Amino acid sequence: MSKPVTTRTITILGDLLLDQYISGEVNRISPEAPVPVLLHTQEHVTPGGAANVAVNAAALGHPVHLIGVVGKDPAAETLRQALAQWSDIALTGLITDPNWTTITKTRVLSGRQQIVRLDQEKLNPLPRAVEDALIAATLTALETSRILICSDYAKGVLSDYVLQHVIAAARARDIPILVDPKRADISAYRGASLLTPNRQELRTALKTASIRPPTGHEWALDEEAEIEQACTAIASLTGSDILLTRSEKGMTLWQQEAAPLHCQAHPSEVYDVSGAGDTVIATIACALADGHALPSAVTMATTAAAIAVSKLGTAYVTHEELHQHLLAEIADNGSYLPLTDACAIVETWKRHGASVVFTNGCFDLLHPGHVALVQYAAGQGDKLIVALNSDASIKRLKGPRRPLQHEQARATVIRALRHVDLVVLFDEDTPLETITALKPDIIVKGADYKEDEVVGGDFVKAYGGRVCLAPLLDGHSTSRIVKIMDDTHPLKDVP
Repeated sequence: MSKPVTTRTITILGDLLLDQYISGEVNRISPEAPVPVLLHTQEHVTPGGAANVAVNAAALGHPVHLIGVVGKDPAAETLRQALAQWSDIALTGLITDPNWTTITKTRVLSGRQQIVRLDQEKLNPLPRAVEDALIAATLTALETSRILICSDYAKGVLSDYVLQHVIAAARARDIPILVDPKRADISAYRGASLLTPNRQELRTALKTASIRPPTGHEWALDEEAEIEQACTAIASLTGSDILLTRSEKGMTLWQQEAAPLHCQAHPSEVYDVSGAGDTVIATIACALADGHALPSAVTMATTAAAIAVSKLGTAYVTHEELHQHLLAEIADNGSYLPLTDACAIVETWKRHGASVVFTNGCFDLLHPGHVALVQYAAGQGDKLIVALNSDASIKRLKGPRRPLQHEQARATVIRALRHVDLVVLFDEDTPLETITALKPDIIVKGADYKEDEVVGGDFVKAYGGRVCLAPLLDGHSTSRIVKIMDDTHPLKDVP
């Protein structure tokens, strides 16, 4: 099995749609029939289906190979123009079939209220030559991709033949395969890494597979225990992990080799749920491509979905939007906690995609050099942990006259600094055990150290972290302050 390439590029294969919006105001009912009369004011188009997944991934900062089928019609050209605005989306994988109609969904809106939707689609089975072209384009894209998304809107692009070939190819390259499924027979996706059905899609799959709940009634999929039973049953058909999207109730991640994770939905004013599933699967793919674990990716996707549904129409979420919302959810600064509790907090931060910075020291008498170190460290990531030597540790390192302030006083001062998110105490001579437990992304020490001298540096680098050396402020140190105090004490020369 070949190793995955070191890239952030995502390949997206699926049904391409064009979403068109006609907006206006309704002030009267037609005299011709009991229907509203819309006074047209504007219209716009956005990429939909797999194309919307691509836009969401690009908005989150990832290059994309987009693969699908379009017709030889004006809608195809409109879709290409809409996608061309995103320089990170490669369109060489768009296959033109003259017998295919580019699928268009036209929504008529009065204000924020949708009045009617008109669908234009003429779905013919794809000829084998087009299917082979889709497979060939996907295999070429996988050469430089980290993740494969199969965005199935049940329009015919993801046939059994196409699915079998692309899933096999991705598995051979050890590339994760994420599928947004619309098939009633979910076994068609066997071999995928993760399926992201909503409740209705999962109910349909369970019914098609003749899997009934233990109660003998229909699957409600409202309670966590029942959801876990349903996912356990259906996963045997695909071997995949399952992410069940539950609308206002959040999401449930069921994994083959881990405990289920139930994520509550974030409070949000819902304007439009169209395309929310596209945002979810794109966010998860981007998070995985960036090296985050699946539970962390799901946490990010829960937040991204809340942002997406607060927007009108098929919408995307930018990297900056998502980052700011995630940080706002973990904005509790200045905690002083035991290491065990600190580890739980850090795990929450990481699930929200935050980069965690670690620095340490005695911080006995706080001076400008300390403040400069803290400010520099905070600028290297999203969350800053300051680890303090305990009183016993300082006495062993600096002698019986130190520390000048006991550990509780030092922790109180450090936690009051606005850049500090978490304060922990360590009793050992070095913070290695603390670093090992917390697993920060970045370690910061003063430039009086060399990089290979920084305790824990090799440990952090081994999983992709880094070491940063902060510039020093000349003339500032606790030892210097203590010496000045000793030299200027009025009783210094008294016998």
